[in-house]
Amino acid sequence: MAGNSTEQLLSMRVYNSLQSLGCPLVDGLYLREPDSVQELLCSPSLHRTDILKWICASICPSLKEKFSTLKSTQNEDLVQELTRFGYEMMLCKANDQDLIKGRAPPLRQLRFLEQILMVIQADSRQNSCSGDDSVKNDDLLGELMSQDHLSDLDMLLNPVCNPWPAHIREHLIRTQSTQHKKTNGNHSKPSEFTDRSDQHSRLGSRGEESLTEAMALLKSTQSALDELHKECEFLQSHPSGSAAVLSPCALKVAISDMSQLMTAFGHIYNTDFKAYCQRAPPALNSGASVFQSVHQLLHACNTELEALKQLSETSLSLTQTVQQLQTDKRYWSKGEKHTLPERLEELKNRYVSFLSLHQS
Repeated sequence: MAGNSTEQLLSMRVYNSLQSLGCPLVDGLYLREPDSVQELLCSPSLHRTDILKWICASICPSLKEKFSTLKSTQNEDLVQELTRFGYEMMLCKANDQDLIKGRAPPLRQLRFLEQILMVIQADSRQNSCSGDDSVKNDDLLGELMSQDHLSDLDMLLNPVCNPWPAHIREHLIRTQSTQHKKTNGNHSKPSEFTDRSDQHSRLGSRGEESLTEAMALLKSTQSALDELHKECEFLQSHPSGSAAVLSPCALKVAISDMSQLMTAFGHIYNTDFKAYCQRAPPALNSGASVFQSVHQLLHACNTELEALKQLSETSLSLTQTVQQLQTDKRYWSKGEKHTLPERLEELKNRYVSFLSLHQS
């Protein structure tokens, strides 16, 4: 009874999800009994196949054209296409055609339908949220791209530090002269009032010097800003026909793709990876040290065999060299050719004759 009640509750939940998603194949049915709903969803029928086709086409709209090309007699091709799509969604096996045909256990069929409907619900929620965000983003972009803010945006993208204009330079000169008058007014002498023209000339020369220094500082700052502007690629002007690096459309597409990838990863994690991530790590076998010792001994044996092989090759090479020295002919005195043994025999005979002469 517990299994039947679970299947009935799950079948009603799947049926309600189809109605909430606006499936046209369940609009005029008005089923109220769980047994009738379970029979619709878990029994092989053309209506059940059409429901699966609608679900898969809602997830992947390109399947709608592919389904339209299949004839009613190509039922096996349709089943294979639905099975392949379920396998790509990682919801069934590659050859699980009984699940698509409705011949699998009812509980397994209902779980499959519930999982694939969850994908549609997640996509619908994401589309609604992204729609609201897109409206807000469009309003914000429209405000930023208005005629009132174009000059500010141009200044941000192309920062320029120009020298002071003429009226500001005059204002700075007057301000400096006024400050000097205030500081020197209390300590001035009567004779100084007579030389105001000289003081103005001196103040003017000081103002010109400070102005020259300020202009030099501004020029150095301008050159530094130009160098920074060359290093920042996103501030460079792009030719006509090429997209900007910080394009708002590209940014919206990147954010949308990232959101879809995060949603897909969350679904895969909850359905497939979560059970494996929550398990304890496997315990190491106690016999690992034995295998390690055997591996070390075999490695040492291989090293010794390699050394013996090299020793054998070296001995063979020395033997060949000695034989070559003994058998090859060499040029000795008087232009005659003799091998090494013949020369040794000749030297031996001379030595013997030398001893005999001395003894006699």
